[in-house]
Amino acid sequence: MASTTQPTVFANEKSIVFENDGQKVAAYEGSIQVPENRSKPNSRLIPVKYIRFPATGKQAGSPIIYLSGGPGGSGIQAAKHPNFRFPLFMALREFGDVIALDQRGTGVSDITPECVSSHKIPATEVFTDGEVEQLYKKAAKECVEFWTQKGVDVWGYTTKESVQDLNDLRQHFKADKITLWGISYGSHLALASLKYIEQYIDKVVIASAEGLDQTVKYPARTDEYFDRLQQAINQQPAAAKAYPDVKQLIRRVHAKLEKQPLALSIPQEDGSEFKLLFQRSHLQGFASAMIADPDRAVPMLLSLYQTLDQGNTDVLMAILKQGYITDDPISFRVMSFAMDIASGITEPRLKLVNEQAKTALLGKALNFPMPQLNKAVAGLDLGDEFRALPQSKVPTLLLTGTLDGRTYIQSQKEATAGLTNLTQVMVVNAGHNLFMSSPKVTEVIKDFLKGNKVSTKEIQVELKPFVAD
Repeated sequence: MASTTQPTVFANEKSIVFENDGQKVAAYEGSIQVPENRSKPNSRLIPVKYIRFPATGKQAGSPIIYLSGGPGGSGIQAAKHPNFRFPLFMALREFGDVIALDQRGTGVSDITPECVSSHKIPATEVFTDGEVEQLYKKAAKECVEFWTQKGVDVWGYTTKESVQDLNDLRQHFKADKITLWGISYGSHLALASLKYIEQYIDKVVIASAEGLDQTVKYPARTDEYFDRLQQAINQQPAAAKAYPDVKQLIRRVHAKLEKQPLALSIPQEDGSEFKLLFQRSHLQGFASAMIADPDRAVPMLLSLYQTLDQGNTDVLMAILKQGYITDDPISFRVMSFAMDIASGITEPRLKLVNEQAKTALLGKALNFPMPQLNKAVAGLDLGDEFRALPQSKVPTLLLTGTLDGRTYIQSQKEATAGLTNLTQVMVVNAGHNLFMSSPKVTEVIKDFLKGNKVSTKEIQVELKPFVAD
């Protein structure tokens, strides 16, 4: 692999200067061509593009490929963000070339058109969850037809195809094995790789693990997350006084909105006003998007519920002015749309999810539009064999945030139960996006990649205030 003394350039690569917040780094921009759908002999070729940061170590190991979350996230954008993961990309170069990958159908690898359907969720009318589900199913059917007419093979956008893309990248880099570094959906892809190309995987580093049958999370475990959040709130006297019972607050506000949605007029930049009937399902959607990390949107979410409970819409209006709800038609990007439907859900799990959702705080909002679109595309679902636990002895490091509002502690343990060479480190008080939550996270990852036995069991992260001073 590449080193500082003898740089290697692979096919279809060009040398670039990668800039991040004033820092300039020599790198390579490259791509490979892969079949859109390997099950079809005449499948068209699509690009898989990446940025490669050459190794800096004297004895560089296997290429380290970063697998972004989503599905639909861009690895290249993750590397470009100055306050996100760029320092970690640089730190890991000690152990091998580090690859910021845009998976098929994402970022600069995406050559598929967005589908904008003819279906809308009414902005000023009361609607039920079932009516929204039917609208999304109609939009999904319309979009599959649209993409097919545009020459896009929707059935090629599955995690199993992405696994083979990784193997093609391995061969492109002339490497015997690759190391995978992923988060959230990226861990889902890494776990699938352990199932299907284990012999080509050197090591795995994953955070916020999403198992192969965990595309849809259990609603009851989201309720359990709110219990852990309450425990964290109770550590701060001001927050404990403001939010003595978060779950009861959430239920109370949802009940009010269910009984009487809020008729709002939201000022737009062009001077017009957007009329909206804000309903319980809107708020559940907001909450689902805001609970990932305790130090980011959770304080605002708590304030949103509290002010709504008091009859005050100021926080809500400030959020709505950002354009999070519009009257635009339902639209999809093919990769994020198809990947989740393909990974799907087993029937026993679906039955339990539907049962729990009847009483859970956020219902089925966390993974919307799944399971609402489960099996909406005939022949796309990968089946229960795909969803079965991966069994592997590849050295794997799992980092779990105790206040992760999307992938939960017990679920992550279940997702990795078949890995016999697993090291799990709990990052206490960290959320879903935990890689940069503490310098100790980087230290643990580096220790693991050195091949050392990781002795750290927990990393403590200081809780930021839930209530402003």
